Amino acid sequence: MVKIIDGGVNTAKGYTCASCRAGIKASSEKEDMALIVSEVPATVAGTFTRNLVKAAPVRWDMDIVYRVKEARAVIVNTGIANAVTGAPGLESCRKTAEKVSSLTGIPVEQVFTASTGVIGPQLPMDKILDGAEQLSKRLSDSREAAHAAAIAIMTTDTKPKEIAVEFTLGGKVCRMGAMCKGSGMIHPNMGTMLGFIMTDAAVEYELMLKTLREVVEDTFNMVSVDGDTSTNDTVLLMANGLAGNAPVNGKGEDLAEFKLALRTVAEYLATHIAADGEGASRLFTAHVKGAPDRETARILAKSVITSNLTKAAIFGRDANWGRIFCAMGYSGADFDPEKTDIYIESPAGKIKLVENGLATDFSEEEALEILTPDSITAICDLKSGEAEAVAWGCDLTYDYVTINADYRS
Repeated sequence: MVKIIDGGVNTAKGYTCASCRAGIKASSEKEDMALIVSEVPATVAGTFTRNLVKAAPVRWDMDIVYRVKEARAVIVNTGIANAVTGAPGLESCRKTAEKVSSLTGIPVEQVFTASTGVIGPQLPMDKILDGAEQLSKRLSDSREAAHAAAIAIMTTDTKPKEIAVEFTLGGKVCRMGAMCKGSGMIHPNMGTMLGFIMTDAAVEYELMLKTLREVVEDTFNMVSVDGDTSTNDTVLLMANGLAGNAPVNGKGEDLAEFKLALRTVAEYLATHIAADGEGASRLFTAHVKGAPDRETARILAKSVITSNLTKAAIFGRDANWGRIFCAMGYSGADFDPEKTDIYIESPAGKIKLVENGLATDFSEEEALEILTPDSITAICDLKSGEAEAVAWGCDLTYDYVTINADYRS
């Protein structure tokens, strides 16, 4: 049984974290760097942007995940993405890892780096290295340190995103703590999204990598805010084994429990990214069911939540079901419009807008009431099978344009 508990990225046994203000972005007074450390080497897994333009820290971290296969630290900066920075950008990753290594004794090749912010500029290494020194002196396993770290990695986010869960593997109590950031440049295949998940469970490398990919596909990769896929998106999972369980190897019930814990964490973070999309006022969920296969359901659900016209209708509280139907029609998925039902649902109720491809005689007043809360779901029933999928997005507001018009200033 997986239980959500109060905690953050340092909740699992053997992890500490810290945050500081290095002053990377002169116009901001907030803390802008964070460090997470495991007291022992941890098995690692990761998923990364599919954008052909990969930021330097993405390339650095991919080498650790696929070649080194274990790590002990993650250092994160905001303000500058260290993307499209060429060889100097990769050298900045190395210098940052070397600084952490010199301060903590952790091998350079076991230090992940992560960056988020403006694309193009080189990192101000004097500030980054000074920040690393500050961080090394502040490492803590306290709840306050975890919360501060979750705030420090934010850019245009309005809320920190963190969660912790407890579960049992082989009779041993295990914990998993996580934090992420993401608000804009978010699209399926992840977005400007950095996610860090730390567990004290023991899991075999290949199995952990496979499990993370499967979970990300159904959670982070089902989120879209604005249709832009970032250069920096990264999810890192570290498992240091200090809970003392026999390593999960795919046999028995432990894999299902571990996957459920990871799914619980990832889905929580994914939905909170969608709800905190830049300028968003409502979480917008698309639930496609009755599909002939999972892939059809996934394609349709993502098409609905990425439609700008549909997102604008959600913002305007307009029950414009034609926009939902249109997004389904151009998705590329094969379905029968004449068998399809469409509903909208929220804490205020549920109403059917379309039955067998035709508009129902629904009440516009009732629909307006249902579209008023801050969480809205479009349910699309294809009535052609048992498969289903869920995607998460947000409405499209005036504030989205304002935020992105002056992002660099």
